[in-house]
Amino acid sequence: MKYLNKINIMPLVITISIFLCLLAFSVPAFGITPIQAGAEAAQSQGQPDSLFGTAGIFTTITNTMLFMVGALSVVMLIFGGLRYVISGGNATTITAAKNTILYAIVGLVVAILAYAAINFVLSTLIPGASVGGTNV
Repeated sequence: MKYLNKINIMPLVITISIFLCLLAFSVPAFGITPIQAGAEAAQSQGQPDSLFGTAGIFTTITNTMLFMVGALSVVMLIFGGLRYVISGGNATTITAAKNTILYAIVGLVVAILAYAAINFVLSTLIPGASVGGTNV
């Protein structure tokens, strides 16, 4: 009995497989694939359409994050400087203020090195793709 069910299902499976293969190969002949059409329909006006390059998504994200880290480092440098000025000679508050300034500078240096590393890797792997900045 199980053998008869397998025999009856096999022609159906083969027919569906052939139909799906024909459908998959005929769609690109019209010039646009369903996946590409869906991606273009989901894209809004002004949204980057590439991942890399000067207007790519990774470039935008990297530049935004670098700006936020730089702004936060400057704010922490100012905060550490104010803590140092108003410490009043107390050794523990002076040490805490110096640590705040040191960590802000270290964070800024790490962010710049990470940016340089990402830019180097992307430009090495994908010729012509830079994360940001200008090449003068």
